[in-house]
Amino acid sequence: MDECIKIYTRGGSVVISTHTENNAAHISIKDTGIGIPAEDVKKVFERFYRSEKSRNRKYGGSGIGLTISKQLVEAHGGTIWITSDPLQGTTVFIRLPYK
Repeated sequence: MDECIKIYTRGGSVVISTHTENNAAHISIKDTGIGIPAEDVKKVFERFYRSEKSRNRKYGGSGIGLTISKQLVEAHGGTIWITSDPLQGTTVFIRLPYK
């Protein structure tokens, strides 16, 4: 969410959705920002990875936020993944099982 807020543009949106299904909580965080190029989506969970655009942006970050998120989600038996369309936005999906 931090990244969504940092790159928020006027008229854009960030939508957080939740539901339960098959003994798991499902969370999605969708923004209408600049999106992530396909070649970068595959790398966003790598430690210290920052796309070329984020290296040049005012709000670049350190490149560990999604790495830590993935480790936390997986430590709880869950999964996390991203879909993105350049110039349309990005969605982060999280699935966490519960007992």
